[in-house]
Amino acid sequence: MEIERKYLVKNLPANLNQYHCLTIEQAYLNREPVVRIRKQNEEYILTYKGNGMMIREEYNLPLDKASYEHLREKADGKIIRKKRYIIPIENGLKVELDIFEGVHQGLVLAEIEFPDEQTCNAFQPLDWFAEDVTMKKEYHNSYMSR
Repeated sequence: MEIERKYLVKNLPANLNQYHCLTIEQAYLNREPVVRIRKQNEEYILTYKGNGMMIREEYNLPLDKASYEHLREKADGKIIRKKRYIIPIENGLKVELDIFEGVHQGLVLAEIEFPDEQTCNAFQPLDWFAEDVTMKKEYHNSYMSR
């Protein structure tokens, strides 16, 4: 189960280069339900996500490079490219700060995954977060790939 909230970002945290960074490329094979392939540095993943905006099922399966490249040719829509910085915050939570490249260059989103719905509902946004866009489909990567 994936429980997450998503925010626009007012300003980037200082010393961003001190955090772990992933280079991500992802494409969509289906949107309802979501079937996505992702290259994350040198790791390849096939993901299934059920319906929902804040809470939904999620399953990840490993792929090899050849399978990823084969499936990427079958992608529907634009390929999403972004740098993801993993920023630890209180209570063992982490902000996944996505800085988009290519067709979505200029967009910056912060996502936080929660262990349960109670923690999610109690979360207070950080001062560098802007609007909560969790429930706005236009900020979900599967929609942005259209």
